[in-house]
Amino acid sequence: MKILAVIPARYQSQRFPGKPLVMIDQRPMVQWVYEAAKQCAAFDQVVVATDDQTIADCVKGFGGVVEMTSSAHETGTDRVAEVAERYPDIDVVVNVQGDQPFVTAEMLTQLVSPYVRGELPDMTTLACPLEEEGYLDPNTVKVLYDRNGRALYFSRSPIPYYRNPISAPVRQHLGLYAFRRDFLSVYSGLESTPLEQCEGLEQLRVLEHGFSIQVCHTQHSVIEINTPDDLSKAQSYILQGTL
Repeated sequence: MKILAVIPARYQSQRFPGKPLVMIDQRPMVQWVYEAAKQCAAFDQVVVATDDQTIADCVKGFGGVVEMTSSAHETGTDRVAEVAERYPDIDVVVNVQGDQPFVTAEMLTQLVSPYVRGELPDMTTLACPLEEEGYLDPNTVKVLYDRNGRALYFSRSPIPYYRNPISAPVRQHLGLYAFRRDFLSVYSGLESTPLEQCEGLEQLRVLEHGFSIQVCHTQHSVIEINTPDDLSKAQSYILQGTL
């Protein structure tokens, strides 16, 4: 089982242009993600996928591997799919989000654990325990899953509705994905769907088209850098030693 990890890195972010290159404790963010991925023993190859030469030069500067991609992609998954076509001997492709600088090798290992065990789900994703304040926060995506660990639904809304005070299989979704290679090709060709557009959650496209997502578990959430404020918080955490 050969696994390729791809880190999509786009310069023209609407909320935070150039964010892959922002410095966090003297290292660009893309380097933090790349080095974490390189520490995952399950990965056979790690590459950064970008359409920006400045990012490419940065990655080469710290010794990373980079693949140039089209600038026409609408999603990071589309960029990952383009790169995957260049690695025909790969069985599993992982989309490692470039805006999660504190992702750990342990989390990435948990994400691909079904494939390592010889299972072949269409795709996997990662989730962690949901804190009480996150339940009502639309920026915290929730995932419900069935008895076999397959995702039932993802939402920004507080789900489920607790008419009765019992335990429910709901967790905080973390935006990390792994794909069986052949399914990634199918996924990249799927049409956008109503629930996906309503929630603004790309993974709902998979469920609406009748495919499955295996939910893997980890114990901790991971900080995403989407705005300059997020970056300030991350730098504060480093200074306080709370990461």
